[in-house]
Amino acid sequence: MFEKYDTALDNWIEGIVASGDDDALFASGYLQGHFAVALAELETEGGIDNALLDGKMEKCLETARGELSDADYALVEAAWAQLRGQF
Repeated sequence: MFEKYDTALDNWIEGIVASGDDDALFASGYLQGHFAVALAELETEGGIDNALLDGKMEKCLETARGELSDADYALVEAAWAQLRGQF
């Protein structure tokens, strides 16, 4: 089940690396780290589905809001919406 999310992330990152601009590369790289942590936590907890992943990522985005400028946060938030659409 986790493979679905890893594969979606890998394909999404490949597309951004191939054709994204600097902002897209920044946002995808930042998001990739948080996504990996969320998946690892869910794996440890024993299960994953879109709702559980959404919950973990919402917490990650709350952290991002405190770490990033408003403009950078908007990039990361948009990147998450784009990646989320891949599931």
